[in-house]
Amino acid sequence: MLQNFASLWWLVEQMPFLARLANRLIINFACNAAAFRPHPLSTCESYTSWTSLTDKTYLGRSIPPAQPRTDLPPVTDVAALFVPRDGVQRECPKSTLLFPIFAQYLTDGFLRTDSKDRRKTTSNHDIDLSPLYGRTPAQTKALRLCSEEPGRKGRLKSQDIEGEEFPPSLYQMNTSDLSTEFIDDHGAGLLDKPLGMHDDWSAGEHSRRYIFAVGGDRANSTALVGMMNTLFLREHNRLAGQLERCNPDWDDTRVFETARNVVIVLFIKVVVEEYINHISSACLHLRADPAVAWPAPWNRPNWMTVEFSLLYRWHSLIPEKMRWNGGMVDSATMLLDNTLLVKAGLYSAFKWVAETHATKLDLHNTAIFLARGMTIETLAIQQNRDQCLQGYNAYRQAMKMKPIDGFDCVTADDALRAELKELYGHPDNVDFYVGLFAEDNGPNTPMPPLLGAMVALDAFSQALNNPLLSKQVFNVKTFSDYGMETIEKTGSLSDILARNIGAKTPPDPDVTTIRMTRNDWRRTHVQF
Repeated sequence: MLQNFASLWWLVEQMPFLARLANRLIINFACNAAAFRPHPLSTCESYTSWTSLTDKTYLGRSIPPAQPRTDLPPVTDVAALFVPRDGVQRECPKSTLLFPIFAQYLTDGFLRTDSKDRRKTTSNHDIDLSPLYGRTPAQTKALRLCSEEPGRKGRLKSQDIEGEEFPPSLYQMNTSDLSTEFIDDHGAGLLDKPLGMHDDWSAGEHSRRYIFAVGGDRANSTALVGMMNTLFLREHNRLAGQLERCNPDWDDTRVFETARNVVIVLFIKVVVEEYINHISSACLHLRADPAVAWPAPWNRPNWMTVEFSLLYRWHSLIPEKMRWNGGMVDSATMLLDNTLLVKAGLYSAFKWVAETHATKLDLHNTAIFLARGMTIETLAIQQNRDQCLQGYNAYRQAMKMKPIDGFDCVTADDALRAELKELYGHPDNVDFYVGLFAEDNGPNTPMPPLLGAMVALDAFSQALNNPLLSKQVFNVKTFSDYGMETIEKTGSLSDILARNIGAKTPPDPDVTTIRMTRNDWRRTHVQF
């Protein structure tokens, strides 16, 4: 039966009209699951105001806030739900480590809660590859090579290390001083300071680390995020070179802007055609068809919500240890240091990440190095409470899902059911953030049901509505002939990696195994 259904969907994909129709139906079904933007409320006030409708420095709200409660369990008790039992994490049967690393790189660009005021955000709200290009025109200018010299037009600054191209260094060699090219006329840094970097780091510590000059404060958070940013930097510079050769009369700025347009759309294609397909349980391979969004009522300007900024805290997908250079290393060694990436080269880094199994998106599964002191999970739960988010069942109903009346419907894990009942009494009381991860994963997806539905809704409605994909913009004038050809033939990270391998790549590299989905994963049920 399973084989017959799979064959049916394979046949649908061979018929372009039916494949486009099925693709449109699935995307619209996901995007129609909740109210469309603009949301009437933001974290500015608990009522609708002109500010709540226009000031995007505040996070939006998917549904109205709840009244403050004093009867919920203590945050520290709830945070204990994220600690692995006996210190052992469980693996995800479907995902490689490439999946959460891409998710982190994706969301670092637009989920930017302000640490000084957690009601607010420093985000541009769009998928704009700001970790690569910067959030502001001043940052973008600082990261560009800005040269009219033939063979150098349109490039981002970079450095060559043993035949491998990487972003430039943020700090001067063997000092804690910023590189002069990233300092303004008043002596201030032009780029965001790497998140988590302490002011008292000594020059000695800096000299032992590779910290890249990049567009976002989170793009140095781990060498694996640095790996992702390096890939798209290489693709930008490769495209710039080809665009200059095809259009020798173009100036530096036009080459840069066209390459940027192409890379952002390539990124969105990977979001839909690899990342969302990995999350999806459907047999049909979903496509990033811009035309789906053109007449859609959900095609509205983006505004990141407080709920979306919380639901992407996928800490439990990161394993305590990962494969690297034939052995296992502590994942913590990757934090705020790109040295291992530089030594390995880009291809090998991607290969080893794809050989590492992600752990399961679940409670009691956050790696100890992330859960130590429960700072990460405690902050998320506290943010949930501070913003007075309604409970887990309220968000199920907002997503047109049935509310849960007993913990036996949340999870098959007897011990977890007992913990949840002791803490909360009834599913209505469960914190939104906890409920997202309390549900068992669905079949053929690494996502629990509520979390998966909310991710699909936001991913499609915040990706396919990108200005570059609009009907009047998505054309050869915006991207050039070569750019459109590149967009058409790209659908995965491995497609881009194959065009950008460096000197440290072994002979006859096989990029086909570099995927977000484990090579040993097999479908167990058939969904639409």
